[in-house]
Formats: sequence, C-alpha cells, structure tokens
Amino acid sequence: MKFSEQWLREMVNPPVSTTDLAERLTMSGLEVESVTAVAPAFAGVCVAVIGNLRRHPEAERLRICTADIGHGERLRIVTGATNVTDGMRVPLARLGAVLPGDKRISRSKVRGVESEGMLCSAAELGLADRAAGVLELPSDAVPGADIREFLKLDDCSIELNVTPNRGDCMSVLGIAREVGAEYGLAAKGPRIARVPATVEEALPVVVSDAAACPRYVGRIVRGIDPTAVTPLWMTERLRRSGLRPVHPVVDITNYVMLELGQPMHAFDLGLLEGGIDVRRARQGERITLLDGQVLELSDDTLVIADHGRAVALAGIMGGADSAVTARTRDIFLESAYFSPAAIAGRGRRYRLQTDSSQRFERGVDFEVQAAAAERATRLVLEICGGEAGPLSEVAHSEQLPARAPLRLRYSRLQRVLGYAPDQATVKGILGRLRMQVRAAGAGDEWLVMPPASRADITIEADLIEEVARIDGYEFVPARMPGGPIGLNRVAEGGVARILRAREALVQRGYQEVITYSFVAARRDTAVGLGAVAGIELANPISADMAVMRTSLWTGLLQALNYNLSRQQTRVRLFETGGGFEKRSDGLRQINKLSGIVSGASWPEQWGARSLGVDLFDLKGDVATVLEVLAPRATWEHRTASHTALHPGQAVEIALAGRRVAILGALHPDLYDEFDIRAPTYLFDIELDALPSPGVPRYQPVPRFPLVRRDLSITVALEISAAEILQTARSSAPPYLRDLQLFDVYEGEGIDSGKKSVALGLIFQGVSSTLIDKDIDAQVAVIVEELGTRLGAVLRDS
Repeated sequence: MKFSEQWLREMVNPPVSTTDLAERLTMSGLEVESVTAVAPAFAGVCVAVIGNLRRHPEAERLRICTADIGHGERLRIVTGATNVTDGMRVPLARLGAVLPGDKRISRSKVRGVESEGMLCSAAELGLADRAAGVLELPSDAVPGADIREFLKLDDCSIELNVTPNRGDCMSVLGIAREVGAEYGLAAKGPRIARVPATVEEALPVVVSDAAACPRYVGRIVRGIDPTAVTPLWMTERLRRSGLRPVHPVVDITNYVMLELGQPMHAFDLGLLEGGIDVRRARQGERITLLDGQVLELSDDTLVIADHGRAVALAGIMGGADSAVTARTRDIFLESAYFSPAAIAGRGRRYRLQTDSSQRFERGVDFEVQAAAAERATRLVLEICGGEAGPLSEVAHSEQLPARAPLRLRYSRLQRVLGYAPDQATVKGILGRLRMQVRAAGAGDEWLVMPPASRADITIEADLIEEVARIDGYEFVPARMPGGPIGLNRVAEGGVARILRAREALVQRGYQEVITYSFVAARRDTAVGLGAVAGIELANPISADMAVMRTSLWTGLLQALNYNLSRQQTRVRLFETGGGFEKRSDGLRQINKLSGIVSGASWPEQWGARSLGVDLFDLKGDVATVLEVLAPRATWEHRTASHTALHPGQAVEIALAGRRVAILGALHPDLYDEFDIRAPTYLFDIELDALPSPGVPRYQPVPRFPLVRRDLSITVALEISAAEILQTARSSAPPYLRDLQLFDVYEGEGIDSGKKSVALGLIFQGVSSTLIDKDIDAQVAVIVEELGTRLGAVLRDS
C-alpha cells in the first residue's frame, strides 16, 4: 500500500516527523518498506501565464511568448512546446533556476531571439518519466507562485507492507484511523453527502450467487463530458500512490479505492446488454480483459455479466468489451462486497494480481459500498458533469459476515501479556479503534464489538493483541519467566560421545550437513523402512515436502545429487537428526547418525592410484564411529536386507542381538530416482539403540605379559567370519583379551567347498602370568566348540 504523506495528514496530522511516523507505523505492525520524496530537488520554478504567443521568425518549430509571473513582471520566452496556448498556466524556470540533475537556467539566445527562462514539462521537473509537452496547471494557479508550494511537492510517498489480515489498512482512511488510534487523534475522512437523483433510471441487477456477493450497489450517470480531464490534484495523488492516470472516470474509481478502501468499477452503459447478473462463469466461458488477455474461465469463477456475456472478473479486473473510453457518454458505477473466499486464489490462477483483488482477498468493509458509490458519483459530477440516477442496492444480509460482541477479560489480558495497562487505558484504546465497549458481568470484563472493517478481530486474543499493539510493543516490560525448573536427567557422556563421533567423521574427510525434515512421500517410502508410514503434513509447502522423514538418507541423497551436479566428484557427508515414525501407540522420533559416500577413497594424490570407494571403506568408517560411541562393545556383523540397499551388498551391525547400524551400496532402482550416476554407499546408526555411556572408571595398566596363539581352521565356504568369531568368543575364557581374524584362503591344498581361516587369540592374565598348560587347555576348548558348532577342522600346517 503506497500513499502520499500529505494526503494522510489531511485526515490526521500527528505532531511528529516523517521518520517518527514511519517508525511508529512499523512498531504497530504496519511495516514501512520505503519513504521516498515525490519530486527531486529543484528551485527557481514559478507559475506563469502565457500570452502574446507567436511564431519564431527564424525557426518554424519554435515560438515566442510572454510569460506573466505576477507583480507586473513579464518575461520573453522561446519554446518548442507544441501544446502551449494563450492564457495557459505553466511552470516557468526563471534565470538562475536549478532543475533536477543540476541543470541551471541561464540567459541564452535561441536562433537570434533572447530567452529569459524555460517552460517546463512534468518530466523536466522529475514528476514523470516522459511528457509530450509542458505541464498545464489549473486555472486557479496564481502567477509567480512557487511551483513546489503550489503542487505541494515537499511530500513523501510512504509504502507499507500490509499483512494479509489487515485489509482495513489498504486505504488512506484506514491508515489515518490507525495513526489516530496510535496518537489519540480523531481521523477525519471525506465528507460524503447523498447525491440526489436527477434522472429516474436504474439498471436491473440480479445477484445469482448471494453467498459470493452479499451486497451490490450500482448507479447510472448519463451525459458525462468525454473531453473532461482529470484534475491535477487527483493525478498527483494517484501518482504518489503508484497509479498512473488513465481516464477521468477510471481515475475517480481508483481514487475512491485508495481513499476509502472500496474497489469500484465503471462500465460503459451503452456497451451493456440488458441488466447486470452476478453469477458463476460457465465452464469454458471466455472473456477479454482490460489488459488484452483472453481467458477461458472455470465454473468456480465469479463474474459480472450482462444478459449476453461476462463483462468483468468480479473483484479482479473489468472486461475490454464494456470498458470506459474517450467516446463514453453514459456510465454504470459498481460498488460491491465480494466474499474473500469467492475471490481468493482466482487472480493467481489466471496470473492476475490487481489492486482490487488484493483488497477483496483480505476482506473490505461490508458497510462502505453505498458511501463509496456516493463519493464516486459526486466526483464524477464535479469533474465530468452528467446526471445521476438513483442508487440501487441488492443486499442479502444473511450472507454478510456475522458480527457478535467478543468478551474481553482484564485478568486474561494480564495473563497473556504478562502486564496490563489500567482499565481506563484499555477501554480508551479499544474506543480509539472504533470498537464499541460495554461492561459485562464482573467489573473487569467487557463486551467489545469490532467495526465492520476489522474482519481480523474474531476472538479474545485478537483484542488483547490490539491493546498491546496500540499501547506499544516496545513498552512491554522485560521480565524473566518464573516458576519451578526441573532438570532433565541426561546420561553422563551422552552428548560428549556424539560430539566425538562427529569429530571422528570430520577427521575421516566427511562434512556435516543439515537437511529438511520434510521430504516427498514417494522418496521417503523408497528410502525409508517401507513398512513404517511417514507422518503426513496437514498443510505442506509443496508435494516435495509433504511428509516428515523416516530416514535421513532422503536428504543426504538429495544433497549428494546437488554436489555431484556441481562437479564435486568426491563427496562424503553425514548428518545427525531425527527420523519420525507413526506407530500404533503414537508418534516416535528416533535419533540417528547417517552418512553417504561417493567417489574416490582418497583425495587425488601422486603417491597412490585413485580407487573408488567401496563397502569395506565405509565399514571401516562406521567401525571407527562405533568404537567412539560404545568403546569395548562386542559387535555382531551379519547380512542385511533393506529396500534402499543393494541385495547382497548390505551389512547390519548388532549389539546383544539388536541392530544398531546398517550400511551398504545404494539400490540400483534409486539411482534414477535421485539422478545419481556415481557408485554410492550409505550408513545409518540408531543412536537410541546404543548402551548408556556410563561413568568412566579407572582400570590399572596390566602388569602381566600378553600371550598369543594362532589357529588355522578349515570351514565350509558359506560360514561367515561373524559366525566364527562369535563361536570362538562364546567359548573363550575371561582372560581372552582380543580375537582377530587375519587371513582367509581358498585354493590349492584346500578341499572344494572349503576355506581356510586364520585366527589370532591374545590372552592376558589378570592376577598372574599365564602358563602354557592353561592356555593350551583353553585353545583346545575353543577348537572343540568350533568343530561342534561349525564343523571346523584344525589344519596341520
């Protein structure tokens, strides 16, 4: 919303500067986006009356005239302007004047004739981008008057960012009321008197969709002057509000819209067939708009139609077939209340964003239509002449917004704000906002009736917000919250170990990312656990952010695609965050640490040839992280299956039978889904499945020597290393310090279907040095257990 500060100050004039006014508006919730001067700096320009106009003797396109600047002073001027006439009042830059751009006017000769100044166009004064001739001033312009004072150019255009709920501030009067409430002043709108009818003629109006148009006001005006021009004072106010003059009648409807907040439209009465019908468009119905667009309408679009076709998109834009032109003599003025639900979204659907649609979508005052029509009629008669018919109105009061008083409790106001002005101040604020206040029940309760223009005031909290807003958000006292504070129990070391795990990944070349918790449902199903449903959002930003993620892999894959698309060939990313699942017992958030790798194992270097990352590289990274997260834990590795991982290239790592981590190669079907063309591997660690870190405890350094025994056994090919290690550990004594699988061999000397596996067993006594007899006995027990469970046979060599 853009408007002239001087226009505003004619309605309410607080004793503050422009800067202070802008700051107060912003603090009250009406953000001031810009304050700009309506005209650049210039000086030495006054009003002049043209006389004695004649042709230049030496130049066919030049003319000489006398400029009367008052007090008997007349100047000779040479001009090339084609629109100059005797008796015309124009701006004159006198000798010594300084125009925009630091252009100085000095005495000069033009083709042998001395010129004592320059006649100025609107463009030369910085009032327009271009101009066809000198600026014509109204007949009441006094010769010699300073043009800045006469045109009131020491003014600013203020532009507000009006929030969607404040449709009442989409007019100068609405903003004046707001300023008046802020400063305790009464806003004075224009005096609107009833215009008596001088012709008894009314256009038939039918409202077929009363829910979409509960009130429709119209009036015929006949015999307007087609040669009338918009007065300078009106064009200037329109210009300073961001609108350009078009036609006197159109300018008047725009002016009333800016002044009162009621969008209006004028039809050429001679181009209408029969009467007016406010109805829904017929599916596929076509209309040509004022901007030349031809639209094919859907059946949920509200239109203004005559008896032959649609002539306007209701509340958005008029049609070209009934537009007011320079030949128009008779008009029909429309002033209606359209339901916001009937207009909202229609403009965006047809790629139209107009001043009218912005106001109707927010909601206009449903009681101002007749007053706006009277105001526009009076201006038409004053500027264009003509005779007005009676004001006709079709109203369906049951479809208008319901108004009911709201209860405001002083105790509730105190509780919500943490403070409260005294009761008299509260009532005064509400009164300045044109709300009707009366006592209800106890002495600290009121029933408050908002004005029809405030569609945003619907509940008690809205009234509390208004009190705080007008009293001043900046005056809300700063108070620390009070109340008992409970400390959540957090396992010692829990946060620290996550930090160490992140540091470990960074040291291995990973970079941490943060991705959205909202993802596309299709991708979440493909990447997540499949059987676990994602949580759908009630009002998603887009289809690509429609559910809460069950897995962090979706965001990581999208981040990988983003990096690969920008020539990053080696990518290693990780993220800590929550996955969200909907279960029968409610919603659950699972804390995870997930990662993704693609590209070379090592950065490019001269000392080693480049090798692509593989599953074993990733397994080493995960093992490092798990060692940080759960030191000295005994991990079980086994084949896994996951919808997002390649069959046969997926591993899960368990602790005490529960899966803690899963890793593997990306499933081939997902490469196209995420537009990835490089081999990719992922891992996921469920942090909530890890044991509590516990309290660190001191252990003395062992004083007794280590003893190592190596075993070489043959087992069937299908037996995994994890099974061998599990079996060996389960039968080992407490003083088995470490167990390592250090060799696997198949080939010559080994039976078909078998493989040789070498194990290293490291023992260490706790209270004494171990002797060979004890160790040999324990090794024999382990070998026997391997043979019994897995069919392992000890090799001779």
